Amino acid sequence: MKIGCPTEIKPQEFRVGLTPNAAQEAVLHGHDVIVQKGAGIGAGFADDDYVAAGAVIIDTAEEIFASADMIVKVKEPQAAERKMLREGQLLFTYLHLAPDPEQTKDLLASGCTAIAYETVTDARGGLPLLAPMSEVAGRLAPQVGSWTLQKANGGRGVLMGGVPGVGPARVLVIGGGVVGTHAARIAAGMGAEVTVLDRSLDRLRYLDDVFGGVFRTGYSSAGLLAEHLSQADMVIGAVLVPGAAAPKLVKRADFATIKPGAALVDVAIDQGGCFETSKATTHADPVYEVDGIMHYCVANMPGAVARTSTIALGNATMPFMLALADKGWKKACADDRHLLNGLNVHAGQLTYAAVGEALGIETVSPASLVS
Repeated sequence: MKIGCPTEIKPQEFRVGLTPNAAQEAVLHGHDVIVQKGAGIGAGFADDDYVAAGAVIIDTAEEIFASADMIVKVKEPQAAERKMLREGQLLFTYLHLAPDPEQTKDLLASGCTAIAYETVTDARGGLPLLAPMSEVAGRLAPQVGSWTLQKANGGRGVLMGGVPGVGPARVLVIGGGVVGTHAARIAAGMGAEVTVLDRSLDRLRYLDDVFGGVFRTGYSSAGLLAEHLSQADMVIGAVLVPGAAAPKLVKRADFATIKPGAALVDVAIDQGGCFETSKATTHADPVYEVDGIMHYCVANMPGAVARTSTIALGNATMPFMLALADKGWKKACADDRHLLNGLNVHAGQLTYAAVGEALGIETVSPASLVS
């Protein structure tokens, strides 16, 4: 198979879909790898690193899309890239289709087969290709939130850890999954007073057993959420419904009870955001204000630490990428039901039910396409 890796073109996206190590593994498996010139520079990988791994450097994205059997990326294809996708081509990347009807429409029209990192599952019920970026985004959230809290950036002017005689910031984390756990650990490590809300009692028990002395937990309800919102200096939205649009848990009406200058960090923004007032921002202009409340809603947070993120993502995606290249998408998905769960689009058909429900589009069973 010919595997192509174009340069990411989403604003301030510095990651790259293939590391040199992943390229070398693909070459050792007998595949051809083509990488766009300069694709890895933002993550600290030079073209010579890819050449040493056995890849071929190609000047333009147009050449990559025109000749590759499989396109490996990081972020969802942008409008210009979607026009280059073709029938029978395999796309392997993050998609986040539920809040993005235009991308969904274009992918269906292209006739390509698209497998989304964020809906591939594992035997434990986890999301192994989303997890590394969730870990990164979770650890970044308190950092960017503390920056947003600074008065010069529009925030309350509260220091996360306080100082002797002055209490620390109060941080509310909504969601106790991968993002929430890592966010809570880092926020607590910065000296903040942290509470994590979740609706899974099993998850709350786990968090209490492992982190009981580090941060607090609570069973999420409308009343408890409202109580903590009124006390919080920072709120980190870490809610995920796999493949579906994120629920809007904090409404604009709630702002009347939230402290002026409080920071909302919406890590669920890729799936539409879990705050009613959330809208995607970029690293170049990350923060905006609504009714005196500061919002940080960068849609590709891990891109800020591109080298760490690229290597972590590459470690997770490599086995799946090799399976798709070695076997072809149909046999690879037939052999691995967890990879099959990643199938979102095939030949003009939508194959992920949660996306269909969110966008009002009829779906077909992915199993019916590989049986």
